[in-house]
Amino acid sequence: MAVVRAARAAEAEALTGLVMRSKAHWGYDAGFLSTCAEELRIRADDVTARRIVVAENGQGDVLGLASLEGTGPLASLGLLFVEPSAIGQGVGRLLYRDVLRRAVELGVRRLVIDSDPHAAGFYRAMGAVAVEPAPGGEGGSAGGGGDGDPSASTSESASESASALVRFEAAPVPLAAWARAWTGGERAVHVGNVAEFNAQFADASLDREQTAAHHYACLAAFYSPYPAALVLPRPVPKGWTELVCRRLGWTGVEVYDGLVEQGPGLSGAVRDRPALAALLTGAGLPLVPWGRTRPFGLLAGRPWRAGELRYESKSAAHGLFGRILADGGHPGIVLPAQWRAATRWAAVRLLAARAEAGKSTVLKSEHGVGGSGTTVVTPGQVRAAGGARAVLRRLPRGPLLVEEYVHGPEEDDGPRDLTYDGFVDDAGRVHDVGGAVMDVVDGCYRGATVGPGVVPETAEKPLTAFGAAVGRELAASGYRGWFDVDFVVDAVGRLAPTETNLRLTGPSVAFMVAARLDALRGAGHLVRIADRVELGARLPEAQLDELCATLTRGCAELGAVFVPAIPTAAFEPAPWLGVLVAARSRVVLDAAEALVRAEALAVGAEFDA
Repeated sequence: MAVVRAARAAEAEALTGLVMRSKAHWGYDAGFLSTCAEELRIRADDVTARRIVVAENGQGDVLGLASLEGTGPLASLGLLFVEPSAIGQGVGRLLYRDVLRRAVELGVRRLVIDSDPHAAGFYRAMGAVAVEPAPGGEGGSAGGGGDGDPSASTSESASESASALVRFEAAPVPLAAWARAWTGGERAVHVGNVAEFNAQFADASLDREQTAAHHYACLAAFYSPYPAALVLPRPVPKGWTELVCRRLGWTGVEVYDGLVEQGPGLSGAVRDRPALAALLTGAGLPLVPWGRTRPFGLLAGRPWRAGELRYESKSAAHGLFGRILADGGHPGIVLPAQWRAATRWAAVRLLAARAEAGKSTVLKSEHGVGGSGTTVVTPGQVRAAGGARAVLRRLPRGPLLVEEYVHGPEEDDGPRDLTYDGFVDDAGRVHDVGGAVMDVVDGCYRGATVGPGVVPETAEKPLTAFGAAVGRELAASGYRGWFDVDFVVDAVGRLAPTETNLRLTGPSVAFMVAARLDALRGAGHLVRIADRVELGARLPEAQLDELCATLTRGCAELGAVFVPAIPTAAFEPAPWLGVLVAARSRVVLDAAEALVRAEALAVGAEFDA
């Protein structure tokens, strides 16, 4: 594997030779290369002045070089060239990411790249944004180095096209402060204990084997921006982990999968393997679970506090919201009324009375996942079912909460379902992560979008203020870890809190990936997690790898990033994928999601042909 180091003044002549070989790789004739030679020459005193670094392999062979020139807040990537024999091996990617990292340390906020047209495809793939043709110059200071797919084949000769340099910009940023605080600035061990967490609440929406939860355990790949190890209950495809690591620039990620044959007990399964438990806990790295459980506390050596998850209960969360609002200070927040039905017959009477009054109702179980256990019932649905008793007969057994339905704006005027994410650190401090827009259909969560400008400006302040207030109450109750607060928007734009989740969530995964992509590719990513993308056919592992490669290329052509999030459900009789897509504009993001859904459904046609 190649590593980056500072170039040495004594290497200047050899590095000039590498630059000229790399430039010549694209077919430029001798006359043109001769005119470029002086501009591209590296002198001994340039090595330090231009901050030149090289990538070398384990044998000490130099495979490429890059320079970072200027000072903050504006600097340029002056050189990025790769030895022709090493193009396509990730060397250019390694060097480019090192330049962005160093730019952050120098306080650079705009990095300018004047690219040879042959390298333009590489810089687009790395997340740089084309802004205008570069002024003047024929050498192409950041040319010839890409290990992506060069997209500059034209009817012009290579020498003629070289005069039209392509200007790109990137916005280097450090990893978000909340992301550094989440794991203390360290890589982490991610424990995919989704089924174990759900089993605490006897979630009736999942079958006895917790199959759905084990699929969602794949989200453990994204519990922090840069994992050291993944601990998973079921086996996962090797091609999936390799692709995710490439897309997010991870190296050295260990995967321990296939640990649970039956039941939800992942933490216990690790403890039953003393050597593995010692390996995971002995490195001093933080262990990050989907959610807190007693078995996880034993594995991680954390005390289990009785009742620390009490606000995972929807009725307890509603009571907490009411106490916060009773103190005032949240004029943009309104709390829907809620009643706990002591019996099913009491729930029938409440639902029937509301339906007779023409009111819609939300029926909730105390605990649920992704909207499971939450049902919206209109008066028309009650009549069509033959009465309130018939409606309730179709719902899972267990205690029910009856809640006022919050009507949204009459017209489609902005998002309806919002969420706030934050976490309480071990010292009891609350950290804001941000707001997201959720995709919710008939009470069921389908996905979420995070990023700049996603939450309407009018909602952002009340959402953040109330979410942080909930976080402070959770901290005071002894809870430590990730949490969210979900809201719906009412008819006049106020936010109505509906529940809090004391665990990681789909939106939290999107926040993690956005933080990583911003640090890796420059600021400004919108990230969408799509919970279930239906597949047109059940796929063998090799075909799943092929589909993911196709989606990666297709999204890149749109200027988006594709990351498969949940691969194992592709092997189910009713197959689906969980996916992440990222882009810097809503238009591109929507186009990428549409492409992914269309291609995923189309795979079935290949088997019918």
